[in-house]
Amino acid sequence: MAFEGQVALITGGGSGMGRLAARRLAEAGKSVAALDVNAEGLAETAEGSAGIHTSVVDVTDAAAVEAAVKQVEVDLGPVDRVYNAAAIMPLGKLLEQELDTIHRIMAINYDGLVNVTRFTLPGMLARGRGDFINFASMAGWLPTIYMGAYNASKFAVVAFSEVLYHENRGQGVRFACVCPPPVATPLLQQGRETVWPKLLDQAPPIEPGEVLDAIETTLEKDRFWVFPGKGTSLGWRFRRLFPGLLWRQIHKAEGF
Repeated sequence: MAFEGQVALITGGGSGMGRLAARRLAEAGKSVAALDVNAEGLAETAEGSAGIHTSVVDVTDAAAVEAAVKQVEVDLGPVDRVYNAAAIMPLGKLLEQELDTIHRIMAINYDGLVNVTRFTLPGMLARGRGDFINFASMAGWLPTIYMGAYNASKFAVVAFSEVLYHENRGQGVRFACVCPPPVATPLLQQGRETVWPKLLDQAPPIEPGEVLDAIETTLEKDRFWVFPGKGTSLGWRFRRLFPGLLWRQIHKAEGF
């Protein structure tokens, strides 16, 4: 494991990627602060683990995030690693989704990440150490029919994370922007319960452990972009070089 610190803060800790990250770190003897709006999910995450400390926090509430971070520092000590993993993924055509849903996607997936950044990263930079990990997605590079609102939120995370890294590199904190393809977590079910793009069925989702392993490998190599899964980085290059061809494939898959 590339993590040499002691205290980690994880958003979206009540399920999926956040839950697995919390459990892995706790098993490695780390102290974990798991944040989520889902109290029941947090209880399941922490069950049987004395190293996981939970807090019900809405990441879209900046004041609540600030208070939670301060409490973590009092209870556990300075934060050495951050996983910004909180996200939602309801899908649909942009003119058919409820406006509140579109705004909520951006508020959680992007604005929440910004809030956590503001109240955790300055301390890490002041101490000159730590790992700062933002979960974007291949959806932050590859726009797809039915995924416009989710795409927009993850495009924002990609841009924010890249600039954040370049503004603060060389100060002792390692940055990673994680861009996986679909991952077998409960997040995908939100999409399946609304509208599911046929394009996403062309390959099975990868396992969450593969994503977390890729993060550790990338940090050890002191790299920024994390593209877990076979062919993921190739897909990223394909989008940049042949956007028109990609859109023809999307329209063919979706039938319009």
